[in-house]
Amino acid sequence: MPENTVTAPLAPMDPDDVAAAFAYIRALQAGDIDPACVVAHGTSPELRRLLLGVAARVFIPVTAVDDCDGEPCAHSFLAATLGRLLLEILCHGVCLANAPGVAETIVRFTENILTEDHDDVTDVLRQLEAAGMKQAIEAHPARPTTA
Repeated sequence: MPENTVTAPLAPMDPDDVAAAFAYIRALQAGDIDPACVVAHGTSPELRRLLLGVAARVFIPVTAVDDCDGEPCAHSFLAATLGRLLLEILCHGVCLANAPGVAETIVRFTENILTEDHDDVTDVLRQLEAAGMKQAIEAHPARPTTA
């Protein structure tokens, strides 16, 4: 059986990056193109990288099943591989590799995998943003200013 490649947690993102990425995702999910364009313009050319960072933090924890009753099993490897494959497609797939494609994939994943009722997508995206922001703030505490 192959060795489980699920490793240490991903490094936290910067709080501003979390806020920008989720502002873009939520704007696209709501169909608000103008706010999405404002975020895209304000973060260009980094938006795609920020969205891929969010995608990794959404997909990997959901698909990373370390074991089955304390022992690695085929399902844990399959789930982890699925998460990595989805990220690989977003990173290198021609049709999904742009910022809207990554954001829409995050929304669809949230809708189809992370929610039982498709009406909860906005709430789940807010929860994911709050978790990412908490991790980012803990990793990047405000630095005291020098007077």
